[in-house]
Amino acid sequence: MKKIPRQEYTTEFKELAVKRVKDGQTAGAVAKDLGLIEQTLRNWVKAAAADKLTGAGAKVVTPEQMELSRLRAENARLKRECEILKKATAYFARDTV
Repeated sequence: MKKIPRQEYTTEFKELAVKRVKDGQTAGAVAKDLGLIEQTLRNWVKAAAADKLTGAGAKVVTPEQMELSRLRAENARLKRECEILKKATAYFARDTV
């Protein structure tokens, strides 16, 4: 089963959305206009009020974490390739008998 990636928004995008709500537009109208889930926008408004609104990439990533992420992705790719080769080998071995 494939995992659906989470949508990430920049701090600027979140701030502009929150500003529209603070300027008097309803959260529902702003969310619909921006293609957001209304509760997500409400959470942003609440976070902005607490001065804790952050965006994508706000988390500091160390070089070691980046390398680990790259190696995990490469490992997953190699496992997929290995499975394809196993299936191809089994397929062709069946044809030669």
